[in-house]
Amino acid sequence: MPDLPPTRQELDNRLSQRFIALDPLGYFLIRLDRDTQELVAEHYGNGIDERGLATDPDTGEVLSCRGTGPRAPIAVYRARSAKQLGIALTEGPGPHPLSRLDHALYLGRELQRAEACLEQGLEYVQD
Repeated sequence: MPDLPPTRQELDNRLSQRFIALDPLGYFLIRLDRDTQELVAEHYGNGIDERGLATDPDTGEVLSCRGTGPRAPIAVYRARSAKQLGIALTEGPGPHPLSRLDHALYLGRELQRAEACLEQGLEYVQD
């Protein structure tokens, strides 16, 4: 019997396990503001150590994925749609807050998911 191709979910799970080079310009935390019906993307700076891990630019300590305390974002972007927010992050004279194409693609996917959750009244959890 021939091997069946992986399901979409199996493929996504496998791709999620690959090595990802971090963007030296930082990372984003995406959330919904239900009061204003907006998507919110908070941009945080980071360093990258010799192992490729994100570090606090002030202390040099490795950043936890769980968050270890309050950090102030470099900038906060707000928009009514994923398209509007994506354009704010990538178009115009700059400087732009991201430097890697894979990071831009990831943000686009996450913003689309966040927008769908906002429209459908669902909880959004960033991947």
